[in-house]
Amino acid sequence: MGSVEQKLKELKAREAKTLEMGGAKLVAKHKKNGRLTARERLDRLFDKGTFREIDMFVKHRCVNFDMQNVEIPSDGVVTGHGLVDGRPVFAFAQDFTSRAGSLGEMHASKICKVMDLAIKAGVPFVGLNDSGGARIQEGVDALCGYGNIFYRNSLASGVIPQISAIMGPTAGGAVYSPAMTDFIFMVKNSSYMFITGPEVIKAVTGEEITFEDLGGAMAHNERSGVAQFACDSDADTLDEIRRLLSYLPANNMEDPPRVETGDDPRRTDPALDTLIPESPNAGYDMKAVIHSIVDNGEILEPHAHFAGNMIVCLARLNGRTIGIIANQPAVLAGCLDIDASDKATRFIRFCDAFNIPLLTIADVPGYLPGSQQEWGGIIRHGAKLLWCYSEATVPKLLLITRKDYGGAYIAMSSRHLGADMAFAWPTAEIAVMGAAGASNIIHRKAIQEAADPQAKRKEKIEEYQDLFSNPYSAASRGYIDAVIQPSETRARLIDALEIMCTKRELRPPKKHGNIPM
Repeated sequence: MGSVEQKLKELKAREAKTLEMGGAKLVAKHKKNGRLTARERLDRLFDKGTFREIDMFVKHRCVNFDMQNVEIPSDGVVTGHGLVDGRPVFAFAQDFTSRAGSLGEMHASKICKVMDLAIKAGVPFVGLNDSGGARIQEGVDALCGYGNIFYRNSLASGVIPQISAIMGPTAGGAVYSPAMTDFIFMVKNSSYMFITGPEVIKAVTGEEITFEDLGGAMAHNERSGVAQFACDSDADTLDEIRRLLSYLPANNMEDPPRVETGDDPRRTDPALDTLIPESPNAGYDMKAVIHSIVDNGEILEPHAHFAGNMIVCLARLNGRTIGIIANQPAVLAGCLDIDASDKATRFIRFCDAFNIPLLTIADVPGYLPGSQQEWGGIIRHGAKLLWCYSEATVPKLLLITRKDYGGAYIAMSSRHLGADMAFAWPTAEIAVMGAAGASNIIHRKAIQEAADPQAKRKEKIEEYQDLFSNPYSAASRGYIDAVIQPSETRARLIDALEIMCTKRELRPPKKHGNIPM
């Protein structure tokens, strides 16, 4: 039986053996390129000394291919809970030094256990992925493990925030769990995601491509839009996850934490009064508007490298978390297209699920024209934007800075889709289309028959501008609540947010709608 002292020594010995992970040689190899181990990553993610491990001594049960003689510390994944800025979070970190972090039955069971606990406790869940994929020796048990995780990702969606970090290889079925979470972080030059790797692609199609070009951090941040953040290192990634969590509530029944930022809610910015260019075709940086009005100019921007004609970001107004969706006139004139619509839709639905009010800043001339957009399904993708704004029940504020034309005007959180308060700068132009295009259609015959067609065209353009290329026609019908001086934007938005923060809105009971996916 042994004495109590012997039992305590045995516990310490077992712990020490497990903490060695894959052994000194494999750990050194892993860290050679600046990568942290699974346990170091968890220590960096959580407040110092708060991480509590669960299932340290779990072992696999596979006996195929002589696996009964293979010991895998913690079965290749470290799971547990701790505090991030004093707030509870559950997490797992796959250990690449232990059998390449391969996922088998018990590995998956450990992840599922902490996911279940996170849902029960109503706290965020973070997954640090670094795995060679399914443990082939376990066969269908490994596939069962993936399926069990995916099912829980679906259950947790909209209930607790789910955040994934890709910190090494993630391939095949392993990519789908991160894709079902709310945000994906990737580490530049050391993390990869793909369904089929370069070798398989070359064998099947003959195409030669590198790991980085196929599924690296920038490939998924710039091209596919699968990932929202690209970070320079493991440490940078974990610090950014902590920063993201600071904006979010623990679950869908709570409001985001309010933070004292020290920024005067009455602060004005005279630079905004002259920001809009005189020429309607000149661009400007919408981020200058955003940085001016939010607390201390601070934002956290997902998808910073994807669909640059649309900006989405988290920020604070008078200490309250808000989600901002804004057209970017400096890229493609701020037109809506397939990628911009998808980017905004996903972000809006996340914010609505977690009680984060929405601020939309519109300067949009319309939808991007072209056969590729039409064949790619801009109608279907654009409809998602209409859908999610209509569906959202959080407080919705709208600010129109310049152009807001046609269907794009409706899509960008117009009063008609449920905006609670809508503001416009005096430079706003709210119309079915631009004055030149509208005049060419409405007055085509008169222009053609005029003695001086160019003079007639100019006259009709100015006539249309006087009628519609301003915010006052919409304001006269109550579609705009106030035309405001740009320098006073911050104070007006804060007042609107404060009065609407207790908003309650009910919708017809249903299982769920059929969003045009």
